[in-house]
Amino acid sequence: MDRGAGRDADDARALGRLGYAQELLRRMGGFSSFAVSFSIISVLTGCITAYSDAIGPGGPAALGIGWPIVSAGTMLVALAMAELASAFPTAGALYHWSALLGGPGAGWLTAAINVTGQLAIVAAIDFGCASELAATLGLDASSPSAPPLVRAAPLLLLAAILASHALVNALSVRLVAALNDLSATVHIAGVIAIVAALLAFGRAQPVSFLAHTGFTTRPDGDHVLGFLGGLVLSMFTFTGYDASAHLAEETHDPARRTAWGIVSSVAVSAVAGYLLLSAVTLGITDLPAVAADAHAPLLVMRGVLGDTGGRAAMGLALAAMWFCGLSSVTSASRTVYAFARDGGLPGSRFVGRVDERTRTPLVAIAVVTGGPLLLVLGTAPFAAALFDAMAKMATMALYVSYAIPILLGILARRRGLWKTLGPFNLRGFGVPVACAAVVWSGFVLAVCSLPPNQLPAGMLGALVSVLAIVYFTLVRGRFAGPKVRLVNLEATPSGQSRGGRDAPVSRAK
Repeated sequence: MDRGAGRDADDARALGRLGYAQELLRRMGGFSSFAVSFSIISVLTGCITAYSDAIGPGGPAALGIGWPIVSAGTMLVALAMAELASAFPTAGALYHWSALLGGPGAGWLTAAINVTGQLAIVAAIDFGCASELAATLGLDASSPSAPPLVRAAPLLLLAAILASHALVNALSVRLVAALNDLSATVHIAGVIAIVAALLAFGRAQPVSFLAHTGFTTRPDGDHVLGFLGGLVLSMFTFTGYDASAHLAEETHDPARRTAWGIVSSVAVSAVAGYLLLSAVTLGITDLPAVAADAHAPLLVMRGVLGDTGGRAAMGLALAAMWFCGLSSVTSASRTVYAFARDGGLPGSRFVGRVDERTRTPLVAIAVVTGGPLLLVLGTAPFAAALFDAMAKMATMALYVSYAIPILLGILARRRGLWKTLGPFNLRGFGVPVACAAVVWSGFVLAVCSLPPNQLPAGMLGALVSVLAIVYFTLVRGRFAGPKVRLVNLEATPSGQSRGGRDAPVSRAK
């Protein structure tokens, strides 16, 4: 047996021990695992599309001081998540972790919240890409006097973008991995190019401007609430780094590589994002004008680089947004596939299928591209504020789904139920870091609920309530969750293989 075949056999046995057969195609290495999470975090997407939401209420300090604070808090969550990913490397990671550590109910609720959040995030990313593309092309869809085709441009572009993401994901995981690798290169090169150009030709402010706290566009003039509100940009950007874990069944040596993919994607994004935000902010010449503009980064880049240069810089950002949406669809489809594989969704028999030729979950891909399109079309007739609220609610929902398995892991370790850690572990620091990660997640929820964001908080509360009612009235008693329980895993310890777990194949689907 050659080395590659032996490696695949080890990974298949490790997956079999967790109760699943190898259906998806393992073709991703360590860099690809990093690239998929790095692409979804996508500092070029989050920092560009949400910049106006931070510079207005929070001023420069919300970016210059706020980004490092959020980066540190996010790293706590990433480290705690990496421990779980290393111990239980399966698709639909968050769902599986919660189900193993807390039972079928916890798993079902985590999966339902995470899927809802991921669908809304895909919608926000791709609609943001479509809207910025329309603005870059000079199509003013907001003007009442614009022709009908121009007004519909963002929606038409959204449909085209989602269709392209569905097609690429359906064709091959090899293609997805290659494009994710390219995406990481585009993101890094794009940040370097934009930062270098802005600092070389358009630095208008001293570095101390990044700590300027005396500005806000809030009607009440409250600088503290403005600063906290400005943190939402950073929190919105730092989501999706769980993607490395969701693609564990398509990654070689997932017990190690998915964990490092999560941690390294957050670390690199923290540095790249701060450089980008700093360069754009230091290029501001008229703060009130920039704070009032819906496309503030484009305004700054046009002012520094001219109309052509500004559009070229935005072109790099738009390419990154497309890659971000692609990776988001990949991650979300694996969550839906894994949840359906255990019978957690209506029509699970079809949704959980993997195409024999492409080795990709075609129906799950259709769900996670068709759902966001319907979501945007459903909210389009109403105020834009409703869609913005849904995007913020999605960020909150994702952090709830992050916190649940981390909290359950703390409890399981304290009770002595979870003892066998993966090759990536924090040893004695694991529980303290996990506790800090849960506290940080609570802080994210609190910040995202502050005025004027009461609507997203209310929507999240309604979502959790509805899902709880659905579970206790329709699902409980029918949904058994994963086939292998934590007690079984702990009772049959494995040898230390490449993946950290090497045992005979368990009963698989």
